[in-house]
Amino acid sequence: MKIVSYNVNGIRAALNKGFVAWLQSVDPDVVCLQETKAQKEQLDLSIFDRAGYPFNYWYSAQKKGYSGVAILAKREPDHVAYGTGIDYMDHEGRNLRADFNGVSVMSMYLPSGTNMDRLEFKLKYMADFQEYANQLRKEHPNLVVCGDYNICHEAIDIHDPIRNKNVSGFLPVEREWIGNFMASGFIDSFRHFNKEPHNYTWWSYRANARNNNKGWRLDYGMVSQPLESRLKRSVILSEAKHSDHCPILLELEK
Repeated sequence: MKIVSYNVNGIRAALNKGFVAWLQSVDPDVVCLQETKAQKEQLDLSIFDRAGYPFNYWYSAQKKGYSGVAILAKREPDHVAYGTGIDYMDHEGRNLRADFNGVSVMSMYLPSGTNMDRLEFKLKYMADFQEYANQLRKEHPNLVVCGDYNICHEAIDIHDPIRNKNVSGFLPVEREWIGNFMASGFIDSFRHFNKEPHNYTWWSYRANARNNNKGWRLDYGMVSQPLESRLKRSVILSEAKHSDHCPILLELEK
């Protein structure tokens, strides 16, 4: 089971940059998208049908042109869950989950803490999501939570840990949370296979950051502990350039 996760920073913009041709070349079974920035009715869904993903599900923010997640699939899921049931999260379209033959795959877009109000919102979301995930794993022990977590876990995951130590995305409280999230029963699938530095998934559009690989690793394929034996590979697909993020890919043995 090949799963791709990608913060596309606007699905309509990504489509105009060759997203579909790229998707067909990678040929995943399931695609988790974040920051789609579109309502379902604003899209020509036949594009995804023709690309081989007739089953596509969209969970948009109430605010147009903002946030939003989606899941594209080659085969029909057994069940699709929109949101978490926690109102303030669901108003922003940040969680969508689809179940496939005993494996539950979530596309999650965790908020960024761009100012003090949003940082407080992010911290509340993080705490509430942890509780939600704890309960969800009781019903769905084989859980994959893919997406943009907007957090770098360790110094190895950011190009300049010293200068960014007080910047949201690398704050001690955020790093502690993601460490605790993993300790609660999740595996960072990329680090399960790759311990090397200079592997990032987001680059600022400023100062030629991507060409200089001055990035942050914000995107994760977290898998619950029962799936560890089925992990086959997990990689960063940095050659894809439809967004300021790049996609990640993880593969599970069936």
